[in-house]
Amino acid sequence: MATATRTPRRKLSTAEERREAVLQAASQVFAERGYHGTPTMEVAREAGISQAYLFRLFPTKAELFGAVVERCLRRVHDAFAAAAPEAKTSGEPVKPAMGAAYGQLLEDRELLLIELHSHAAAASDPAVREIVRRGFAELYELVAEESGATPQEMQRFFATGMLMNVLVALDVREAGAEWARVLSAPPDTL
Repeated sequence: MATATRTPRRKLSTAEERREAVLQAASQVFAERGYHGTPTMEVAREAGISQAYLFRLFPTKAELFGAVVERCLRRVHDAFAAAAPEAKTSGEPVKPAMGAAYGQLLEDRELLLIELHSHAAAASDPAVREIVRRGFAELYELVAEESGATPQEMQRFFATGMLMNVLVALDVREAGAEWARVLSAPPDTL
């Protein structure tokens, strides 16, 4: 008696799993090439899907990039949200803990590049601009609520974060110059 051979069923991914895979692929491509320099066909190829299916998931390139930016900003928000209670529990100040958490995130070159590209795209695309504004507003509210910082302290905190972005992008550890040492030193050590 012959036994029937069963072909294993292919596990179909859910729409949410496929969407996440597309966002991961898009993050890599946008990080390398930026918003304006990335063709959607390249994102579809990297994700292993057709361009038509990509546009079913994300009807416009701006929506796709916006979802990548929102994902990036969510990582920053989550890192801040996790750092605050840990600092409070240990009796440490909240803002430096959040700043340290951000510094750790910047070790992820893809995250850094998405942030930098999002700022550049926000300058010319109103849809991206609104997403970045909303993300900054949420970060501002979280830091203000968790730290109780004054407006001046909030401005300094976010300005320091922007400076961190630039210094990491320039890889100032390799520069070895006075300007690099001064700009990358913690403010209380100067």
